[in-house]
Amino acid sequence: MLKISDPAIAHRALVENADAFSNRPPARLHMALARRRRGQQNTNVNTVPHGPHWRTLRCNLTAETLHPSRLAGLAPLQREAVQGLIAALSSTPRGSREEVTEVHQHLYGAVFSVVVRLCFGDAVDEDHVRAMRHVLQHFQLAIGLVKPFSAMGSVMEKLVEWRWLRKLFAIDVRLRELFLPPIKAWPRAVRSPRPRDDNGRCPYVESLVDLRIPNEDGGRRALRDDEMVRLISEFLGAGTGTVVASLKWALAYLVDKPEMQEKLRGEVDYGEVSRAGAGMPYLHAVVLETLRMHSPLPVIPRHVHADAVGMLVGGMVVSPPAGDFYVNFSAGDIGRDNKIWKDPDEFLPERFLTGGDEEGVGPLPGPKQIRMMPFGAGHRFCPGVGMAMVNMKSFLAALVREFEWGVPTGTGTIDLTEMDSFFKVMKKPLSARVTRRTKSI
Repeated sequence: MLKISDPAIAHRALVENADAFSNRPPARLHMALARRRRGQQNTNVNTVPHGPHWRTLRCNLTAETLHPSRLAGLAPLQREAVQGLIAALSSTPRGSREEVTEVHQHLYGAVFSVVVRLCFGDAVDEDHVRAMRHVLQHFQLAIGLVKPFSAMGSVMEKLVEWRWLRKLFAIDVRLRELFLPPIKAWPRAVRSPRPRDDNGRCPYVESLVDLRIPNEDGGRRALRDDEMVRLISEFLGAGTGTVVASLKWALAYLVDKPEMQEKLRGEVDYGEVSRAGAGMPYLHAVVLETLRMHSPLPVIPRHVHADAVGMLVGGMVVSPPAGDFYVNFSAGDIGRDNKIWKDPDEFLPERFLTGGDEEGVGPLPGPKQIRMMPFGAGHRFCPGVGMAMVNMKSFLAALVREFEWGVPTGTGTIDLTEMDSFFKVMKKPLSARVTRRTKSI
């Protein structure tokens, strides 16, 4: 396995030689499930090998649900979720004056409520949504806490992995129980007419029911139930987890740097978050700086042939093993590379503003250079980047507009130590002193 932290080498691989670096390593859970099902693999957009199957799944996702023209339709869903989040934070029981000890569950519930309606429309009741959310969180926690095991590991390592897989198998059964009823009910619910709202939103589940993917014999077939379960799990989990992780990091810095919080509040008090973030440049800069310093995914893995490593390292002397090779691109290290970033370990949103050193840099790399890659790069960059950016801005703007965020009483500082889990998270869960503003604009 090779770890890449150099932005130039990452660009050479993921952009200049994108075809050679377009496969991800096989997912251990999917391989284990395939063995239990006698070879039948149920991959998702993230794990399927590069080729016609992957292109069909990705095009289906980006042409409808995540198409940029659909993002404006998120606004009504976001408004409802924001109202629920504000009410929840305002009524949270506190152990001491104005103290919120757990921000994560409030944020996760609010963001999930937006993403689940993009997936299922309004066809799933609140209790069912809550159960889905809890099981997906349990799944992400179980995945993120396990370290890689070697094929020739000790008996203890194999025992730990066996127990881990048993736990994931049980969660997988529960996901099927939760997702299959609304999937099965969808064709009956949409016979005539199709229930699209005024914004023309097409629920993701509708597109999956209608989708036909390449078959082994050259034809096309419908998705199996297990495949739809896997794709919906991916959509809900990734669409929620990346946004929540980034929101917590952004809030942590705004608590740690109250002058930045006041500057942002002065902007969001009198503006409205648009799809492009126009009119709120500082909000956009805060989100970008958060993503630069704490990429939601710790690493971007690739599965390549050994001969591709020569293209990767250029003049470096490397003797790769025969066969396949695993390469991990460290998005976090690339975002803090001191060769291209000034004061890389300092949280400085101003660098992205007009006249700043990084004016014009966005969440996706440009064709000539990688400066940050929180959503990946090349053919397999995250297709949900647009939705993630809109959700991050909408929720962060509302949280700063409606509340004042301070350091918890008796702590003095915010712990910004990172921990690699399923996402890049705070080692110590975010806790803040939250005060409802007496005058909301």
